[in-house]
Amino acid sequence: MLSASLLQPAEIMEAAEAPIPSESESLWDQITKFTATMNAAYKRKPIPYWILLFLGIIAMVVAFPASSILSRVYYANGGQSKWIISWIAVAGWPLIAFILFPTYFITKTFPTPLGFKLFLSYIVLGFLSAADNLMYAYAYAYLPASTAALVASSSLVFSALFGYVLVNNRMNASIVNALFVITAGLTIIALDSSSDKYDNISNSQYVMGLVWDVLASALHGLIFALSELVFVKLGRRSFVVVLEQQIMVSLFAFLFTSIGVIVSGDFRRISSEATTFKGGKSAYYLVLIWGAVTFQLGVLGATAVIFLASTVLAGVLNAVRTPVTSIAAVILLHDPMSGFKILSLLITFWGFGSYIYGSSMDHKQS
Repeated sequence: MLSASLLQPAEIMEAAEAPIPSESESLWDQITKFTATMNAAYKRKPIPYWILLFLGIIAMVVAFPASSILSRVYYANGGQSKWIISWIAVAGWPLIAFILFPTYFITKTFPTPLGFKLFLSYIVLGFLSAADNLMYAYAYAYLPASTAALVASSSLVFSALFGYVLVNNRMNASIVNALFVITAGLTIIALDSSSDKYDNISNSQYVMGLVWDVLASALHGLIFALSELVFVKLGRRSFVVVLEQQIMVSLFAFLFTSIGVIVSGDFRRISSEATTFKGGKSAYYLVLIWGAVTFQLGVLGATAVIFLASTVLAGVLNAVRTPVTSIAAVILLHDPMSGFKILSLLITFWGFGSYIYGSSMDHKQS
């Protein structure tokens, strides 16, 4: 739910602001200059800063893929409910609250006044997030985790488009190129649908999994743009405000999803699912608990990276988590990895790189 473009960080890494080397410089001179810049940046920051940044990076690269893998483990071992998976994605919202409350004392700040417009925006974003999580649950129910992760990378395309329309974010040639490249990778996945379909999944279910994944990615991009729009209107940009936003949106998403779990009757079926789950009840509940924890840890890590480092670094890590999820799914879940899927992975990674480069150049120019 948290976008790398949601808010500008309080401080951009000095290395990202280094001057672009001239063509006359040798490669060794460029390496020497870059090393000196990084060394100076390192010395200007205290050790706790680098520790927190390292923990944030690990959380993004490990926790988000782990959450995706656990969703697929749930369905692969007997789980059936889409509502339960969407519910656990936001059930861990109190974890961020435990981080926020001490932050008020450390930063000597007060909670943001909750006016009507801000309260209404939290409700709308919470409802959209609940719907988004439910769509992704359908995608992971019908698709291999590696395929679902690749298709979900299209959220970057929708984030850029909605950001351009709603928030007037800039678009340059590299970003436009990234949108076309990532779309091409998504098309390759759609054309190669017969190579990675599970035996217990029908053709219609597989197609619906792709459709739900794309729709969820589009809604994800819309949530990013709307979240940024809210904070542009409010004019408040700080680490504490982002934590507040994440808690409130997750809380309302949790409430909406809880209603769905109860009304659908899936909440009452948790005990029966646990009984028939491969590995037993303990394995079932561990999958649900760690699914909730890992998702929130990933969100918290993304927040830390944005404000301790830069949106560009957060974009790099978002790009890295796609192949990490795909490779982990192949190793741990024995997902099929065809040549077309490998090609899609490489093309998608290229698209992310183009987007990161375009965003970096745009930031330097602005």
